[in-house]
Amino acid sequence: MTDQCRFAASGHCGGRDSGKAMAKKYIGWVVVAMLALAAYAAPVLAHSWKETQFANRPLYAYPLPSGRDDIIGTLTTYKIQPGDTLLDVGRWFGLSAKEISDANGHMDWWLPPAGREVILPTEYILPDSSRSGIILNVPEMRLYYYFPSPAYTRHRKGKVTATAFHTARVVYTFPVGLGRFDWKTPLGVWRVTEKVKDPTWVLPEDIYQEHLERDGQADRVVPGGVPENPLGHYKLDLSIPEYGLHGTNVPWGVGMTVSHGCVRLYPEDIERLYSKTPVGTPGEFVYQPIKFGWRGDALYVEVHDDLYGKYPGLWRLATQVVQQRNLTGKVDMAKLEKAVELRAGIPTYVGFGDVPPDGAIPEVAAAALNTPDTTESTAAVSSASSPPLSMTTPAAPPDLSSTTISSTSPPAMSAPAFPPTATAPAPAAADDDGPDDRPGGDWQSKSSDE
Repeated sequence: MTDQCRFAASGHCGGRDSGKAMAKKYIGWVVVAMLALAAYAAPVLAHSWKETQFANRPLYAYPLPSGRDDIIGTLTTYKIQPGDTLLDVGRWFGLSAKEISDANGHMDWWLPPAGREVILPTEYILPDSSRSGIILNVPEMRLYYYFPSPAYTRHRKGKVTATAFHTARVVYTFPVGLGRFDWKTPLGVWRVTEKVKDPTWVLPEDIYQEHLERDGQADRVVPGGVPENPLGHYKLDLSIPEYGLHGTNVPWGVGMTVSHGCVRLYPEDIERLYSKTPVGTPGEFVYQPIKFGWRGDALYVEVHDDLYGKYPGLWRLATQVVQQRNLTGKVDMAKLEKAVELRAGIPTYVGFGDVPPDGAIPEVAAAALNTPDTTESTAAVSSASSPPLSMTTPAAPPDLSSTTISSTSPPAMSAPAFPPTATAPAPAAADDDGPDDRPGGDWQSKSSDE
């Protein structure tokens, strides 16, 4: 090869190598810049929620209404932050994602539009039942605990007898997850028979076979206290065989029908319920998709889905309940029909005449109920002329040293700082009367749940 050829070849090769080097250097700088931008933007674009915050959110006790009144709490509003899901927002405010979605035109659980102001259904009509012990309304997927409950003594042979009858002064309320359509949570009265911390899950044969068919393998026993245990860390066993109230290792299951019949609560909720519930506490599973309630002279209705399809139609049921409750002539049937159509799960005024000041749905909620959600991230904030209470972001997590008693939805129930960074102490089980914690012994539970 001539010098000219060698020179040409080396010159060509040198230029190619130089070009590759420059390209690699350029790509490297682009990657570094993109990573830096992503690191900078991440806290802004995504709202981070932490388990420690959920574990230490406030617990509120609502004074039991007097006379014929049977509505607790007040509707509130919250502005969706970037990165929020209704599952996280709901858990922070003691709600389920389904409850918030239903109250806002069936908004998307996973992609609620950032900047949208939504209604928080933190107002409830108490179920038409006794106001003693634990009452769970299945269609509502919500539990009400009237506290204090009657006191009981357990004898050596296991018999439980009442020793004192307390009149409830406050009511706690928690969202729950329930049994699937093919494993319906049963109805009826019961009492708490055992309290178990870190329960062992012994799979019944039918559930074991179901898991075996689905996954190809299954354990017959899941030890208590391990992350894989679907019962969580606390369980209240019931006099209904193989059923109980317990925690969960999958919090998003609250507000859904995903269990094998048992009742799931958020981990922080079951810990508090466990600490306040003595063995022998009475309870009942009721089925009331339509609830009527009074606040003063104003009549309201709260409508939920017919979860297990027990009735041929909610409108027919609504007219029957009107007659059964002797409300004929007191209900504006046009307003009732609209409420049944929306099934928003929030108390709605159905009396004649103008809506009383405390009975109006905030405009932000009314707009959401009448307009299906589009889940656009650029959705404009709905304006409310005078919402009852607006949730704000505190500078620090709330003080949880004691239970807060509130006649309405307290302003302290607010969203954590964005992004949240504080680490709070373990949740307090304190009450104005002190916790009522009676261990249930060493018995290991058997459950029909998963």
